[in-house]
Amino acid sequence: MMTARHIVYLIMSVLLTGCISSQPFPNGVVEAQPTPTPSIRAPKVGQEWVYRVRNVFNQEIVDTVTEKVVSVGEQIRISRVGIKAGPLPDEIQSPWGFVIQDPHWSPPQKFTSAIPIWPEQLKANWNGFYRTRYQVLGHPDGSFYWGVNVNSYQWERISVTAGEFLTLKYQNEMPYFESQDVFRVANYREDLLWLSPEVGRWVIRRSYGRYITPGVYWANAYWEDYLEWELISWK
Repeated sequence: MMTARHIVYLIMSVLLTGCISSQPFPNGVVEAQPTPTPSIRAPKVGQEWVYRVRNVFNQEIVDTVTEKVVSVGEQIRISRVGIKAGPLPDEIQSPWGFVIQDPHWSPPQKFTSAIPIWPEQLKANWNGFYRTRYQVLGHPDGSFYWGVNVNSYQWERISVTAGEFLTLKYQNEMPYFESQDVFRVANYREDLLWLSPEVGRWVIRRSYGRYITPGVYWANAYWEDYLEWELISWK
């Protein structure tokens, strides 16, 4: 189910791109809560997910990124490499399902305490709020507030290039976090994800961020990247 906020931002993306066609919104088929509730696939060295990354505003392929589990233990380390970008910072979870180093946003973040990367309960209409602080990866001289609302919506069966999957659709919302950029006075980020327990990761992830500087109002807020990650293969 699309929220009013999602509809607003889809309209805004059309206005910003003019006649350039934007990336269609993922359209899944709503499913009932599965019984028993599925468990997320446990991590093993060698598991791999390949994503095609598109600019939502104009459908341009930004990169193709391969994410691979390279170590499992007290920490689960996922290496990442893009065809265009080359080696990317690792993702680190500790334990599985809780992220301690998150390279998804720019710049990559290292949290002072791990936070859930997907809903702790794989149920529709579940929510939780988590707060921590983060350091910019490679810059341990400062820390910044980070808070995230996790809201699961519903189960959906959705088709992507890698196949058809039963997924839990959920949102991560990060309002009013602190940025390392001193010129930003307010910040907002949002993720919309379709998580497949079978795959052990999301099959679609849509992410965007907005921010304002002194003298700028939210109506004219600046955009960060608006990207969609689509799973094209996995093992």
